[in-house]
Amino acid sequence: MCADYARDKKTTKKAVAGRSGRCVCYIIEKGVMVLRRDAIYVVYGEDPQAMVFFALRKLHLAIDPSWRVGIKPNLVVAKPATSGATTSPGLVAGLVQYLQEQGVRDITIMESSGLGQDTKKAFRVSGIEEVARKYRLRLVDLKGTPAQKMNGPHYHGQVFQEALSIDYLINLPVVKAHCQTNITCALKNLKGLIPDSEKRRFHSQGLHRPIAGLNTVLKSDLVIADGIMGDLTFEEGGTPVRMDRILLAQDPVLLDAYVAELLGYQTEEIPYIRLAEELGVGSTQGDVLELNRDLGVAKEFQRDRKVARLTEKVEAHAACSVCYGALVHALERLRASGVKISAPIHIGQEFQGQTGAGIGIGRCADGFSRHVGGCPPSARAIVEFLQR
Repeated sequence: MCADYARDKKTTKKAVAGRSGRCVCYIIEKGVMVLRRDAIYVVYGEDPQAMVFFALRKLHLAIDPSWRVGIKPNLVVAKPATSGATTSPGLVAGLVQYLQEQGVRDITIMESSGLGQDTKKAFRVSGIEEVARKYRLRLVDLKGTPAQKMNGPHYHGQVFQEALSIDYLINLPVVKAHCQTNITCALKNLKGLIPDSEKRRFHSQGLHRPIAGLNTVLKSDLVIADGIMGDLTFEEGGTPVRMDRILLAQDPVLLDAYVAELLGYQTEEIPYIRLAEELGVGSTQGDVLELNRDLGVAKEFQRDRKVARLTEKVEAHAACSVCYGALVHALERLRASGVKISAPIHIGQEFQGQTGAGIGIGRCADGFSRHVGGCPPSARAIVEFLQR
């Protein structure tokens, strides 16, 4: 048994020999076997259906076929995933394809869109209604369905009964910015499992503490975050930036802490992450493990008006979208804080082996006089480098 898990007496553990002969630890909870609870798994690419199916197979995720599985996407508004606001239908399709291969038949997609929004329209516009039809899934608009009063030590409020009736909750948030909480991802996505009256109460209380509290009574068993294309500044979309990745984790606190870094923030700038950690929801400490290195090249449509303004000093040649997206998010963070960059910035695979004056971003451009390493670097690393 590896020492990493010896401290956790509540978890069933199993050690098996990996291909290299080294001990590989698995955690088994609720009948599900998954690699390392204290890790985030990253898959790069442009096809979310293929990416999530690949990741779940690689992680040997097994689940009891008799369980009721609930899938919670992020459909805050009725917009397609290309807006940067909503979960990709391909992500849902790849997940369901894997679950059904494992023999799971009782699968429900559930959501309650944002205040004043039409969930049924969001199902249709996002393409998730078509996924539900294809795979014969239950599709539940939670608005108007029965809710139950929860009186936990850290949360007193209503939760939809449908969300409480499932055996295994899979949380499918989008990696994106938020105008009030800076980011929104795994922890905040569970707001779609409470009635609109509770959502209003959350806003009246400043969002952070009730979000953390909600996650003590509703537990995400698995989080698969859609980082293919997230909005730059606003949770309802409009300025999408390609980052071409998905993130998988069992710990929503760990995942949100990592997403904060990806988008250029420190954990302390998103109070609900630390609050959730203090309440025992999860930990901000863990490892990030990449399952592949198939990086996509940045797409031309990234350069909308806002992105074009942000990147006017950037010279990009064959830049991977995962690296370019991090740079764009970092430049937005710097713009918001009043920092101006005058030196030229170089990014992309065609700069490999080149030297010169200016700033290089990522391993490919490490020959420039000033550069931030990483493949890819996070937006937070770029922000801290450029601030210096």
